[in-house]
Amino acid sequence: MMPSLFLAHGSPMLAIQDTDYTRFLKTLGETYKPKAIVIFTAHWESGVLTISSSDNEYETIYDFGGFPPELYEIKYRAKGSSHIASILETKFKNKGISVHHNMTRGLDHGSWTLLHRMYPEANIPVVQISVNPFLSAKEQFKIGEALKGLGQEDILVIGSGVTVHNLRALKWNQTTPEKWAIEFDDWIIKHMQNNDKDALFNWEKNAPHAQLAVPR
Repeated sequence: MMPSLFLAHGSPMLAIQDTDYTRFLKTLGETYKPKAIVIFTAHWESGVLTISSSDNEYETIYDFGGFPPELYEIKYRAKGSSHIASILETKFKNKGISVHHNMTRGLDHGSWTLLHRMYPEANIPVVQISVNPFLSAKEQFKIGEALKGLGQEDILVIGSGVTVHNLRALKWNQTTPEKWAIEFDDWIIKHMQNNDKDALFNWEKNAPHAQLAVPR
């Protein structure tokens, strides 16, 4: 039985840094041993939900610049799974969700930096799924609902991203989070814990500092 996880990938540096968070990721990987991994990455956006569908080894995508050379030397050599991709397609179509397939896209840093810390051997098949930024929160929830039951098949589902993402407001030398970011994050957590879907579906209007926390 596998859970569904929402994990922050943050900076690509998490692939090489030793922090409380990277040690937490290592512990997650030691705790959960799935037969396959399905990961939604915030760094793959598309107008139609798209599934990586090849059985081949993924290319490691370095979709960042200005970082230490050792980051660009990491190769996360996981393979895909057309079988798992087919299962996903069926689940989505049963919910009336259209999908496309992509046979060539590699793993971007929203995927491989996390997986490198959790499963460094890269010996678990991975299927990457794009995010459609044009959908409402309610429509996004429907996508998640379609995947209900994967955990019972020992398939680990990961959402990779962050709740607060405003690089223009980032103060690189500041070590404590901004009050507005904490208030937004706390609001999301509170309403998730209360399963208040109506509030969450309208987070852009209801959550404090929503446009500052997640500018589009």
